[in-house]
Amino acid sequence: MINSRVKFRHLHTFVEVARQKSVVRAAEILHVSQPAVTKTIRELEDALGVSVFEREGRGIRITRYGEVFLRHAGAALTALRQGIDSVSQELFDSAPPVRIGALPTVSTRIMPRAMGLFLAEKTGSRVKIVTGDNAVLMEQLRVGDLDLVVGRLASPEKMAGLSFEHLYSEQVVFAVRCGHPLLESKQSVFEGLSDYPVLMPSRGSIIRPSVEQFLIANGVATLPTQVETVSDAFGRAFVKSSDAIWIISAGVVAAEIADGNLAALPIDTTETRGPVGLTMRVDAETSTPLAILMQTIRQSAAEIMPAR
Repeated sequence: MINSRVKFRHLHTFVEVARQKSVVRAAEILHVSQPAVTKTIRELEDALGVSVFEREGRGIRITRYGEVFLRHAGAALTALRQGIDSVSQELFDSAPPVRIGALPTVSTRIMPRAMGLFLAEKTGSRVKIVTGDNAVLMEQLRVGDLDLVVGRLASPEKMAGLSFEHLYSEQVVFAVRCGHPLLESKQSVFEGLSDYPVLMPSRGSIIRPSVEQFLIANGVATLPTQVETVSDAFGRAFVKSSDAIWIISAGVVAAEIADGNLAALPIDTTETRGPVGLTMRVDAETSTPLAILMQTIRQSAAEIMPAR
């Protein structure tokens, strides 16, 4: 039977290759040789009777059969991890761990307050918080490495097998250092963008399409000096020490703007608003500690970012 031919190593290897989109990188992470990874994937494909990956240029991409299998493979690995956690819980009398992915804007504004409230509940759970690009966090959620992602709503094609609970909406701002020439200039901000370096969200980020549409709608087709970055630390340091303009989610720089360390250019960016909320797998079980943390996140979001 097919089930008897598919082993844990097949699932583990398949999920890692799917996540890395590279046999070479997967082999490095799994600490095995590249041929061993290739052989394992071929064994899996033989067992399933379909190809789960196909070549694309110099790399690979997952097939539609692979996408279908990934949902179940990720769920199977998650179930195994939960089983191991349950045994550990019985052995050490500890609550199950909670693994959260949060966008930088959420990590800065919402999670500190939420974690304070959660720790006051004394659940005994170990909490892991990972921050990063929305697409990366969503992939980690899909394969079972995270229990919850607090971030922007992904595109419809990326939401298969996932559920979303809206918390609030957020827009981007054009952040600059205090005293930036465009703050006092009578020239249109959009006309002046080409005179300065512009820090843009990376092409894989969830807000990139809305930023591009916003710029085009306001007559900015190209930016001569453009730097893509997902590093908040770099963005803050570079903007404060130069005349660069940082197009970023408002929450990332809200504290700096409120404290007067940065300023927002006078632009109405309402059109870039997008929903931020809780994303989970529809097939995932919600442990008591996770449910408590979700409630503290809801409470913190309502206090800090009231719905408008």
